[in-house]
Amino acid sequence: MLDVGGKAPDFSLPDQNEKTVTLSGLQGRWVVLYFYPKDNTPGCTTEACDFTAGLGEFSRLDAEILGVSPDSAKSHRGFISKQNIGITLLSDPDHKVLESYGAWQKKSMYGREYMGVARSTFLIDPQGRLAHLWPKVKVKGHVEEVQKKLAELKG
Repeated sequence: MLDVGGKAPDFSLPDQNEKTVTLSGLQGRWVVLYFYPKDNTPGCTTEACDFTAGLGEFSRLDAEILGVSPDSAKSHRGFISKQNIGITLLSDPDHKVLESYGAWQKKSMYGREYMGVARSTFLIDPQGRLAHLWPKVKVKGHVEEVQKKLAELKG
């Protein structure tokens, strides 16, 4: 179980251009790491578009935004192109990073249980520690909530 103040699990994942992104490579910057279920679905599109709209403020706060889903880099490229997304999307088809952050969970729909992505967000400080966690995200208003918490923590 991950807790505020604990070390964020390092990762190495391909982005939409198949370039490797590592958490350790972002040392010295704030990182907003958010997990979402699937490209081009209503809630995930809204969330990615909201983070894109907030890029100016996140940039001012010196924060990198990374979205992670099990979708392929190719799927991410299509999603970015179709929805005009401006943030980096990472591909985790093996669910290793999703699992290390506790975002790969048992879900149920219509009485059927399955494993899937729990929409969640982690704010990681420049030293690689977890500064804040949102384990169950509701999309509406979430980006503003993350910006507010980041501004508060930066003082």
